Amino acid sequence: MDLNAVLIPIAAVMGLGLLTSLRVLFEYERGVVFRLGKLTRARGPGLIFLVPFGIERMRKMDLRIIALDIAPQDTITKDNVSVRVNAVVYFRVADPTKAVVEIEDYYFATSQLAQTTLRSVIGQSELDELLAERERINEVVREIIDEGTDPWGIDVTGVEIKDIDLPQEMKRAMARQAEAERERRGKVIAAEGEYQASKKLVMAAQVIQQFPVALQLRFLQTVVEVAAENNSTTLFPIPIELFRPLIEGGKGSKEATERALKFAAEAMVEALPDGGDKAAIEAAARKLIGLNPDDTPLRRVEVVEREEPGSESEGHED
Repeated sequence: MDLNAVLIPIAAVMGLGLLTSLRVLFEYERGVVFRLGKLTRARGPGLIFLVPFGIERMRKMDLRIIALDIAPQDTITKDNVSVRVNAVVYFRVADPTKAVVEIEDYYFATSQLAQTTLRSVIGQSELDELLAERERINEVVREIIDEGTDPWGIDVTGVEIKDIDLPQEMKRAMARQAEAERERRGKVIAAEGEYQASKKLVMAAQVIQQFPVALQLRFLQTVVEVAAENNSTTLFPIPIELFRPLIEGGKGSKEATERALKFAAEAMVEALPDGGDKAAIEAAARKLIGLNPDDTPLRRVEVVEREEPGSESEGHED
């Protein structure tokens, strides 16, 4: 028998076995190797060699973080409110050997553990805690899941509650509560503003009491504001007493008073369509501001109440 006819098939088989025994693992992969069914160790990354012909077998494990979406869970809170909660769990394989040997399907097992843990934690919390202390609840759920998956070689890095779906009745009740709270804050702020404004008004009243002419300036300023805000005609009564400080301030100068009266009379004559009697208009102006032709103040009409109860007031001119 030719020796080459025997060696060539053997060499081909050995070369094929050698090629099939080579494996390349990425940086994020590890290979759990079994030799005749017995666990040896986890290998990788890079190029590794396995004993061919089925003596050694390898199972690849991905070490990257996996985002596991938890389906919405219908549960009842501690204060008997029905809610639907969904979350996401971030975990990774920390020990590939345990993840292969200790549990059949670590992905499914982690998903089921996360669902039951989420329902349990939500059931032990009130609705206000669930809405206001979400970070704390996330940490509690993460610690429980991490403790449960630690024997499987799984490391849970984070848990985040994505959405909390409340019944429509509860949403309307919370909206009414928020609206009432806003109204309460608005009333408190308005009352505080009125209190602060009252202090300023007291200070302003003290200033006006010392300087009465400030009240007349304020009166004129109010007229300007009304005229600026409204385009319609506004009838605003002007008391004669408004001009008395101006007249009293000008008593010391008779010539200034005469010039003012002449100026007013000329303006009124020019305003008339057919002209007018300047002397009559000047006399009317004197009477209007409370002066006699001899520059003596006119006496005002005084109102005297009768002493009998229930009687009406009568006025007489001195």
